[in-house]
Amino acid sequence: MSTLSLSFLLILLCFSSAYSTWSSGGREGLRRQLGDEVPCRTGNPIDDCWRCDPDWDTNRKVLADCGIGFGRNAIGGRDGEFYVVTDSDNDDPVNPSPGTLRHAVIQDVPLWIVFDHDMVINLKEELIMNSYKTIDGRGFNVQIGNGACITIQNVSNVIIHGIYIHGCVPTGNAMVRDRPDHYGKRGISDGDGISIFGGTDVWIDHCTLADCHDGLIDAVYGSTLITISNNYMLDHNEVMLMGHSDDFLVDKKMQVTIAFNYFGEGLVQRMPRCRHGYFHIVNNVYTGWEMYAIGGSANPTINSQGNVFIAGDDNSTKEVTKHESPVGYKEWKNWNWRSDGDLMLNGAYFKASGQEAPASYSKASSMVARPASLLTAITASAGVLNCHIGQAC
Repeated sequence: MSTLSLSFLLILLCFSSAYSTWSSGGREGLRRQLGDEVPCRTGNPIDDCWRCDPDWDTNRKVLADCGIGFGRNAIGGRDGEFYVVTDSDNDDPVNPSPGTLRHAVIQDVPLWIVFDHDMVINLKEELIMNSYKTIDGRGFNVQIGNGACITIQNVSNVIIHGIYIHGCVPTGNAMVRDRPDHYGKRGISDGDGISIFGGTDVWIDHCTLADCHDGLIDAVYGSTLITISNNYMLDHNEVMLMGHSDDFLVDKKMQVTIAFNYFGEGLVQRMPRCRHGYFHIVNNVYTGWEMYAIGGSANPTINSQGNVFIAGDDNSTKEVTKHESPVGYKEWKNWNWRSDGDLMLNGAYFKASGQEAPASYSKASSMVARPASLLTAITASAGVLNCHIGQAC
């Protein structure tokens, strides 16, 4: 047997075991398989940059230098002071009180926002963020749920880390403050978990997102330089939309990295759905989809590398991809979509199109893909981490 054949056999054996674990117990089953504590160094370049430090709480801002992909230059509030959120119960959209999350995110100066206890924040209206902010939930169970959620609109340098976002609903037709010196009337929001609207240099890392009205994370209207990494997504229909509409050509500049995420139980479609732009989908685990996993229209470039796709048992949903075109194959056959080093399990298959040469994907390449065989360890800690102060996370 050749060395290549032996290596491939070992990979299949590894993922046969992992597939059994995922099917029976999801992400938590995988964690049990790997042991109660996943080693702090797993080959995940983001986590290996900071998680082994027992003084991560003191050195929180190191995280800002650990980014990868197209959003790697997002520094959030690295160059500002710490802001401690102490009040989860008094959300005033127009006149937010000091100590609330809303008061923190609208400030005009860079801020690294942390929390002093476990809290569930029920927002009455969209949380409109200002530039140069980090929301860092490490060390506590911080949730934003069952109300309005987060909007990143026409601002830059935002990091959101370690927040459980769920049950987001449309709100609006109300006054909302977006800066210390300005508030105005908002229309009806879509009910996204995180809405990125004209945002640049944005990084969403180690969040858990579920069960929102529209998307879990949507990026539209010229948003670009975004990384969505290490997140755990579950129980949702339209997971991620990248690009406003087929006719909105400004989104041709969009560049998004989607890396090290765990797409879990109860997901239907749009992981992501792309329009125009360039999308590097790398080293994610997909544990089933009810319609499709990766789709798009309007000629997006999709570079899928080193992912694990585990199809469900329904023979009608084995295809990973969905090309959406009113013309059909005659049009989408020229779109550059490739699968490079992906592992297809339980009959999953990726329908490639366009060019195969790496040069055709240069604008959709943002990092070096790890071998798909390593993802059992790399993605086992996706979602909100259970970090304890004074210990490696």
